[in-house]
Amino acid sequence: MHDNATPDAQCLADAFRRGSLTPSAWLQQLWPRIHATRHVFTHLTPTRAEQEAAAATQRWREGRPMSPFDGVPMAWKDLFDVAGTVTTAGAEVHRQAAPAPRDATLVAQAARAGLVCVGKTNLSELAYSGLGLNPHFGTPTLPCGNRPARVPGGSSSGSAIAVAQGLVPIAMGTDTAGSIRVPAAFNGLVGFRPSQGRYAGAGVFPLAHSFDCPGPLASSVADVVTLDALLSGRRRALPTTPLTQLHLVVDQSLLDDLAVSTVVRDHLERALSQLTAAGAKLERRPTTTFKRAVEHITEAGWLGGVEAFALHRTLLDSVNAKRLDPRIRQRLEGAREFDAERIESLQRQRQRLTDALCDELGGVLLVTPTVGHVAPPLAPLECDDNLFFATNAATLRLTMPGSLMGMPGISLPCGRDAQGLASGLLLSGPSGSDERVLSAATSIAKLLCTT
Repeated sequence: MHDNATPDAQCLADAFRRGSLTPSAWLQQLWPRIHATRHVFTHLTPTRAEQEAAAATQRWREGRPMSPFDGVPMAWKDLFDVAGTVTTAGAEVHRQAAPAPRDATLVAQAARAGLVCVGKTNLSELAYSGLGLNPHFGTPTLPCGNRPARVPGGSSSGSAIAVAQGLVPIAMGTDTAGSIRVPAAFNGLVGFRPSQGRYAGAGVFPLAHSFDCPGPLASSVADVVTLDALLSGRRRALPTTPLTQLHLVVDQSLLDDLAVSTVVRDHLERALSQLTAAGAKLERRPTTTFKRAVEHITEAGWLGGVEAFALHRTLLDSVNAKRLDPRIRQRLEGAREFDAERIESLQRQRQRLTDALCDELGGVLLVTPTVGHVAPPLAPLECDDNLFFATNAATLRLTMPGSLMGMPGISLPCGRDAQGLASGLLLSGPSGSDERVLSAATSIAKLLCTT
């Protein structure tokens, strides 16, 4: 269960199985809450959702569910094609595009497993910001009463807020530089970026082809593990990793970095103490490759930005460029002057870092903060460009290296400050170690939830 006591997908499915709740009845409870939100969804699919929920209700009554999550509601970041809806990518320039003729491969896979598509969620324009602000569709935020609103994290902002508000137990996002892991951390959720290619990318609007990864935001690790099996085709049960068999590495210099706030460091250290007390092997040593990747991105530039510029160059060279969020346009334009030699150098260094990371970590998993700070206030970032760019860079500082080196990573909630603001523990491994990461996350989450 998530903090707001809204059932996760496992709990909903158990209720469907027992017959104490039906998918149709649960969906009807959701609609008023969904309609009461602002800026979370860009498009709702009520007719489709009600038809899918009714079919799932009948299957559960007959004892023939299509999957463990048959009838569970789900939302999709507005980069995923959903048949009959426009894929806007959060951009005003795409608002009038033709509706998608068919579902993205992952949307179709989820439908075949019986999950109920309730709609598409908001995001940073073109998925190109870690903060989640969107001047065209509005910025989704959690209810904050009389307190200043905080940024949702991006770019999968609407997906995170939909889960955090209990509107759906699972929402799909995408992660190019941190766009699943960051909003998960800011909102106290679980967010999983898989290795690239683990989930099908057909029918997903791209940002940077060699970095983009679809992945879920959810209210529990158990939900992520079950969905991973449905979307990756994994047929065997995920092996259990006892805490006493966990081998983790932490680079103290990353925790002591001034970019990591005291509260985030304290939350992570408390979690690490709990893991050590439970028998996990925790090794504190320098992680040379990860730190080199942080420095490389800062000094040499972001290869993902080069790919994003190439993808959107036609738009940037057209009269429609002025319809973009000026900040997103400026970020995209930042790679215009990268020449072929510089791009080749970035690509070579990426490969060297990826190879070195595999050698350095081996079978050990890396633990870092997901983000070095809690979610910052929204209002100052809306009116100060310099603050926006500096905060965006700081927010993505610890997730971009994992993206560069193809690391699967899962952000787990590991504490809240006195104002209730969440921080995340990021567990990552070398490319292809998805199941090891998920298995370890399952054990870690159980410990953190019970201590």
